[in-house]
Amino acid sequence: MKHAPVFVLLAGLALATLVHAAAADHIRATHAWIRVLPGALPAGAYVTLENNGDRPVALTGASSKAYAQVMLHHSSTAGGVSRMTMVDSLNVPAHGKAELAPAGYHLMLMQPATSVKPGTTVHLLLKFSDGSTLPTDFIARPANALDDGTAPDDGTAPEDSTGHVDHRLR
Repeated sequence: MKHAPVFVLLAGLALATLVHAAAADHIRATHAWIRVLPGALPAGAYVTLENNGDRPVALTGASSKAYAQVMLHHSSTAGGVSRMTMVDSLNVPAHGKAELAPAGYHLMLMQPATSVKPGTTVHLLLKFSDGSTLPTDFIARPANALDDGTAPDDGTAPEDSTGHVDHRLR
């Protein structure tokens, strides 16, 4: 019984090593935000994913302690009818990017554990087809938000000056 704390410590260190080994250091997440709706209605999560690696990778899912379920969806409109379809993955090309944005690909966040209010930071763990993961902070925005709220008003600022957090693990 007196060796239990040592065992727990060693098990935790081993787990931390495994998590670090699977870090998605080739993927960068920017413009991460969530559109929250009133009550327990589902929220949409949006992010730009940049793959700096030499191989394509696909976003295959996500999880969060703040929500019971996270699903990858795609919204489309055809013939005046809007549809939302659950999809298995979203490809992020090598040395390219993929955008999760309103009216397109997004993460659907179902059943919040507690009320999520605008201004709150929500942690999501993004999961990729190569087995890597990327912990990413998403800022909650109000229901009428169209973006992450950091775009310059005049549109002249270069992309790197927006002040977005670089979520790559180092």
